[in-house]
Amino acid sequence: MENLFSHAPGSDVPEPAVSLEPVICTVVVPGPVSRAFMGFTDHTHLWWPMETNSVYGPGSYVEFEENLILESAEDGRSTTWGTIDDWQPPLSFHASWYPGSTALWSTELRVVFRGVKEGTEVRVVHDGWEGAEDPAGTRTSWETDWPEVLSRFARFMAAPQSRGGRRHLD
Repeated sequence: MENLFSHAPGSDVPEPAVSLEPVICTVVVPGPVSRAFMGFTDHTHLWWPMETNSVYGPGSYVEFEENLILESAEDGRSTTWGTIDDWQPPLSFHASWYPGSTALWSTELRVVFRGVKEGTEVRVVHDGWEGAEDPAGTRTSWETDWPEVLSRFARFMAAPQSRGGRRHLD
């Protein structure tokens, strides 16, 4: 009897998946690491570009809640963008990342905060493209989107702090 697990001569053996490099994007913001971490995780709704990077669009709200990253629409709908599986405030967090999709099609997101002479370096490492429904397309999209997202964060963190109702992170 022929081995049921052997490949017949000439059978098609799938090609290994093409390895896609991680997207790494870094920005330096003024202030200590704890302030940058808080600005990124507690005040995401104030700087995230909802007009270009959201499920429900402008007017929706993104927040870190327990071990989830959530977007809520004005009409009460909500969707999960990611599940946090490693939370190390104020130094880093890691999440399965799937905005606009499901956990079945998740990628890997790590954000690291490190003190530097000018303030805090924020490094986004987005990887695990093989988990996405369209690995190459998803990578290409985030390669374009992360610089804009971090640019918005940097502008938010560099804005002058005031006592007149504007944001205050200290």
